[in-house]
Amino acid sequence: MWFRRDLRLSDNPALVEALRTGDEVVPLFVIDPALWDPAGENRRAFLVGCLRALDQDMGGALVVRHGDPAEVVPALARDLDARSVFVAADFGPYGRRRDEAVAAALAADDRELVCEGSSYAVEPGTVLNKEGEPYKVFTPFSKAWRQVGWPGPVPRPSDPSWASGVDSDELPDVEPTADEMPDPGEEAAGRRLDNFLRTHVERYADRRNLPGEPGTSGLSPHLKWGCLHPRQILSRLGDTKGESVFASEVAWREFYADVLFHHPGSARAAFQEHMSAMELDEGPETDEAFAAWVEGRTGYPIVDAGMRQLRAEGWMHNRVRMIAASFLVKDLHLDWTRGARVFMEHLVDGDLASNQHGWQWVAGTGTDAAPYFRVFNPITQSKRFDPDGTYLRRWLPEIAHLDDSTIHEPWTVAADLFDGGAGDYPPPMVDHDVERKEALARYEELRERREH
Repeated sequence: MWFRRDLRLSDNPALVEALRTGDEVVPLFVIDPALWDPAGENRRAFLVGCLRALDQDMGGALVVRHGDPAEVVPALARDLDARSVFVAADFGPYGRRRDEAVAAALAADDRELVCEGSSYAVEPGTVLNKEGEPYKVFTPFSKAWRQVGWPGPVPRPSDPSWASGVDSDELPDVEPTADEMPDPGEEAAGRRLDNFLRTHVERYADRRNLPGEPGTSGLSPHLKWGCLHPRQILSRLGDTKGESVFASEVAWREFYADVLFHHPGSARAAFQEHMSAMELDEGPETDEAFAAWVEGRTGYPIVDAGMRQLRAEGWMHNRVRMIAASFLVKDLHLDWTRGARVFMEHLVDGDLASNQHGWQWVAGTGTDAAPYFRVFNPITQSKRFDPDGTYLRRWLPEIAHLDDSTIHEPWTVAADLFDGGAGDYPPPMVDHDVERKEALARYEELRERREH
């Protein structure tokens, strides 16, 4: 059993089938340089924690190997004389190429790669419209996705037979860059889900957009590595407003995986190819502006609070992700891929499909019925979703003393903050109203060029 993004024993169809097929099973995880090397320290550290938890659940049976899976997996199967290697299907661009190479290498040795299940309730490529084409807009996809449905979770194996005596490499020690990290592993994921369903889901529809409150599930890192399967969430949701909205968030994750499956190039380039011709800013001043955004010193509190949260926790509230992304693309006129790379560098829950397409949704280059005209106003967004400044005060101590009515626009009342002294808060680096008009003008210019 080759574990990848399914680091759990419960609701794991590939594991169940492996245990049914063989007298005993070797549980394997391969640390693949192609995935390990580009990952940020936070994601690596969380992965290692999940692997340690899985190994403990197996009584120390997990076998870890380092290297190219196309070489490592067939070699181990040959050494063990294992006829089959069981996996959950991977639908990502790299994962599909890797699995094709592994399957070919196994077949050359008269062995087989067997796929059972995946990381999704509904596998990418399944939901199609009446013409047999994939959906490009979320709302019709989500309706069809619900109609397709999904089976319930499969039971956890009661007494798995793990092979013994197989040599294993050491797991690396990784120090995260974040000061705070979520607890890793299947048990921790279960506790977090239980707590969310018990205390937060009823108010989820109303509070999920409030970064100053604990209104979200915090399950994204566990879904990333499969410590929890979407089925296990969906099977426990009813039809209340909060539960229905939360199910829609699960559907967003599956929609973006479906988009990436059908359009693998969208991981690196605009889904709407013509948007690649949008005028972007470049040069030393642009690089300085980018650095200010990364470090949380744009002068717009909600943007800066989000970027500081990202660096401190390896996570950012989803509403603030959209605001920070919009500021980079629409106010600073920079390429969305630069911001997406920063997020992937720091995020514990960094998922290629969700991250890249979330950025494209904001940038107006992706799957959206009304793409470029959405420009988040960082001031009105801050006032609406953090009205009492709870979130801002946590991450911006320089302005924590300001009252609720002024903390969102400190430059209007607190000139002493900008005297250049140590620890003061910067003034706004751009005028949002001016840059919004500039962003829309660039889009209009692009549209006119296409028409002529």
